[in-house]
Amino acid sequence: MAEREQSNHPTHRAFTVVKRDGQEDFWLNIGSVFMHKDNGGFNVVLQALPIDGRIVCREIDDDRSDSRSEHRDDQHDGQVRNRPSRRSDR
Repeated sequence: MAEREQSNHPTHRAFTVVKRDGQEDFWLNIGSVFMHKDNGGFNVVLQALPIDGRIVCREIDDDRSDSRSEHRDDQHDGQVRNRPSRRSDR
């Protein structure tokens, strides 16, 4: 099978959701998703694998700032985050 070309910029981020008793879930960024140029599929590039086998892909939203405290855990330098929200989610 011929390998499809992908775009140079990721269109989505890949996360694993870490469940925590009595606290909000953490969304851990584990990679990036690149759309094929023909829009027929994706390449997923991961730096880690989820323990539970579940990967959640979310569109990258340039309007959302990752530095807002409601979406970031500063103790983990932004690597572990609460669920990223989009304006349509509110």
